[in-house]
Amino acid sequence: MQLIELLKRIPVLEIHGKNDREVSALVFDSRKVTEDSLYVAVKGTVADGHSFITSSIEKGAKTIVCEELPENLDQNITYIKVKDSSKTLGQLASNFYGNPSEKLKLIGVTGTNGKTSVSTLLFDVFKNLGYNSALLSTVEIRVGDEIIPATHTTPDVITINQILAKAVESGCEFAFMEVSSHGISQNRTEGLHFKIAGFTNLTHDHLDYHKTFDEYLKTKKRFFDELNDDAIAITNVDDKNGNVMLQNTKAKKKSYALKTMADYHGRTLEVDFNGMLLNFNGKEFWTTLTGKFNVYNLLLVFGIASELGFQQEEILQAISILKRVSGRFETFKSDGGIFFIVDYAHTPDALENVLDSVNDIRTKNERLITVFGCGGDRDHSKRPEMGNIATKKSTLAIITSDNPRTEDPAVIIKEIEAGVEPQNFSKYTSIPDRREAIKMAIKFAEPKDIIVVAGKGHENYQEINGVKHHFDDKEVINELWKLMSK
Repeated sequence: MQLIELLKRIPVLEIHGKNDREVSALVFDSRKVTEDSLYVAVKGTVADGHSFITSSIEKGAKTIVCEELPENLDQNITYIKVKDSSKTLGQLASNFYGNPSEKLKLIGVTGTNGKTSVSTLLFDVFKNLGYNSALLSTVEIRVGDEIIPATHTTPDVITINQILAKAVESGCEFAFMEVSSHGISQNRTEGLHFKIAGFTNLTHDHLDYHKTFDEYLKTKKRFFDELNDDAIAITNVDDKNGNVMLQNTKAKKKSYALKTMADYHGRTLEVDFNGMLLNFNGKEFWTTLTGKFNVYNLLLVFGIASELGFQQEEILQAISILKRVSGRFETFKSDGGIFFIVDYAHTPDALENVLDSVNDIRTKNERLITVFGCGGDRDHSKRPEMGNIATKKSTLAIITSDNPRTEDPAVIIKEIEAGVEPQNFSKYTSIPDRREAIKMAIKFAEPKDIIVVAGKGHENYQEINGVKHHFDDKEVINELWKLMSK
């Protein structure tokens, strides 16, 4: 692509050198530079890309985008000075791949809990409606039927535009994207044109990165603040932060709720472990998904699909044949009559939602056993809160390891235990080895009891001392059950 074309709509402070160069590739990682690349020097949290300008030129980069010009300028290189390299990278990536987000209806979903579920459910609903779409989520990236491995909650902005361009080429009309606070903060959504932005909820999470809840809230809000006036913002107004997201947005404002008046209103008529009978905007339907959090997830899916112009009856018909998202309230019953639920819940709010959903359904003749932990090298303040929730809402809570990463599992467990109230001391035990903790839950359980294994959901690994070991909660449950029932 010609450099002059690549720079369209991008505010440039200074240009030194030729602007009629051909650019072969766009990179911000100096290790990936090839001949005639354009290298963007981004100031990151760990390293400053400006330190690698010289090595990028040595590897073949002919164009450099930076915030600070080097002292000695090479006459054979084009230097472009901008105010913010990180934001410029997003705009360059969009131009480089032909602005694919403007050729699709791109829907972004953000919030603390439910982002993956809503994005995946939207993809599945639109497949049921007969449309080829793209999905960018934590669990997987899909373009139609093609699956691309996912590595981060929000991929880097070059990868996002590559995937969206592939979606355009494949004839997709819609793309559904999980938008994380990290992605917003690091400008990974810069230059993207969103048709609809959905907000699920905002609770305690990622304070290891954002430091304060206020900063976390402002980061999420920025996603809505930066929407164009031709976009639609739809938020959960049962969450006190739902209206905050809409305060400064130029987008058309829409709402959904179970408890308050909203454009999209839902009610639960019946619920059990097999599914729910729901009423959305006066229309009844059955879904095999269960739990109050899934009512909110489906209501947002319903609202987004409605705003995209689909008839509400056909949307509900497509929703009614949905299957559960992997690792999200995934249920199965052993031949011994014990009911297992595997869920990704790894925040206080998510864990409380799962346990409340179970307690709403069970008759109280069954016992609820919860196996859970907290990830290492992450927000410490949520650990005691989760200890309190699990012991308060379970018959027995077994505290164990999640992904300890570089932390000592025993230290994490002690921080979780600190939140257990005295009246619940007899309702928990701690077993650092996750496999042994699940084994203890099965040993303790009797027919009709319910075992919730929370925290990892779809993940098939456990990260210990920086090394990922294969570990799948569902596999371990099935393996242990077969061994123990012989």
